[in-house]
Amino acid sequence: MNKISWKKRFKIWLFNFYPPYLGAGIRIKEIAPDLSYFRSEMNLRFYNRNYVGVHFGGSLYSMCDPFFMLILFEKLGSDYIVWDKAGNMIFVKPGMGKVIAEFRISDSEIQRIKEEIEVKKKGDYLFTTEVKNEEGEIIAKLEKTVYIRKRGRLPVQNG
Repeated sequence: MNKISWKKRFKIWLFNFYPPYLGAGIRIKEIAPDLSYFRSEMNLRFYNRNYVGVHFGGSLYSMCDPFFMLILFEKLGSDYIVWDKAGNMIFVKPGMGKVIAEFRISDSEIQRIKEEIEVKKKGDYLFTTEVKNEEGEIIAKLEKTVYIRKRGRLPVQNG
């Protein structure tokens, strides 16, 4: 397992102070040393409730938004362009109290993507996770489509 520098981990931890995260009460609670895993949490507060008193859907999506792209960006390296392409969240039940989301991509999945991109040069990849409450019940299901492309040698191929 490759360890990522403390500076890079600290930079990502600083997302906790990113205004949309701070304003919604979203916290990054755990980061794997190699950036292959993240866990974010959000407690229900007066400022992140919706009209009916449960977690606001936009805040639930925000707590999930960047992590698959971040993992891929770090694990694939600078030879690849990684971009969020689409996202979909299905709300299963009202979110009350603390909600938790975990994001991980295995080394074998990273290797499979590298091999596939080596042949195809680009592709869309679907990643999923679930937002759960403290009892482990599913609150929402997230699907993220991430576009990945091998960087070209000419500057016009990298735009």
